[in-house]
Amino acid sequence: MKMAHVTIMTEHLDESVAFYEEIVGLKIERDMRADPAHQIVFLANAAGEPCVELVRNDDAPYTGGGLLIGFEVEDAAAYREKLMGMGMEVGEMVSPNPHARFFCVKDPNGVEIQFVQEGI
Repeated sequence: MKMAHVTIMTEHLDESVAFYEEIVGLKIERDMRADPAHQIVFLANAAGEPCVELVRNDDAPYTGGGLLIGFEVEDAAAYREKLMGMGMEVGEMVSPNPHARFFCVKDPNGVEIQFVQEGI
């Protein structure tokens, strides 16, 4: 079984799209912002995964807490420095074992985004 997508309900659709493009490096797969009744954007990497679905929902947006989405990076320390240089608030570097390290940031909706380096 393959995971199809993760859906995040948001009041901040354009900011969220920019975050997942600029910070996470995903590209827009499908953009349905032109439909005022169903503003939805799907983003994914070049292989079409993982897929993040952002849905504009002013009545019931996600408000943070209890959700973490992890993305693998080649060099967590270098990526952390890059994001700090962009003025982002980044969490501390964590090394749960000698073979992995990660740090987290929050997207515009309060979703915790983890950038993890494995196989150190």
